[in-house]
Amino acid sequence: MANISIRPAGLGDLDAIVDVHGQARTAYYLAGGLTQGEIDGPGGPGQRREAWARCLESDGRKAWCAREGDGVVGAAAMGPPLSPGADATTVGELYQMHVLPSHWGKGIGGQLHSLFVQFLREADLRTGHVEAWERNHRAQAFYARHGWKPDGRRRPGPGNSSYLGMRLTVTAD
Repeated sequence: MANISIRPAGLGDLDAIVDVHGQARTAYYLAGGLTQGEIDGPGGPGQRREAWARCLESDGRKAWCAREGDGVVGAAAMGPPLSPGADATTVGELYQMHVLPSHWGKGIGGQLHSLFVQFLREADLRTGHVEAWERNHRAQAFYARHGWKPDGRRRPGPGNSSYLGMRLTVTAD
């Protein structure tokens, strides 16, 4: 971990972040039983790029990147809730958090997660929302280790499965 630094992400990091996102999602979807052909349609990379660009250009959202040397090895994006019915005065959402599969298990996700908790505390928000694909057991276990609980939210996902909502309750420092 000595070679990993985390800093706010900027537009200059966009292509690298989209690459990290693509590699991470491919790994967890393949591990969850999808075929390469089921993972991404032709517009997928472009849609991810547009979504990350909107986040990086938004005043109300925050994005961080984990770097090793000159390369991005992880990224996280957070901001007001996108979850239907969530109260923006009490809830913040972790939109994305991805680490290169070659760097899984090195504590990078934990550091990015800590920045999300810091974001919630600084905004005086006591609840965090995130979604995890139901076949991404690695992500669900990660979130459970960090105090997240399933909250009953579901939305359709790939491979006749769902994305599951999880909730984190944060106490004041």
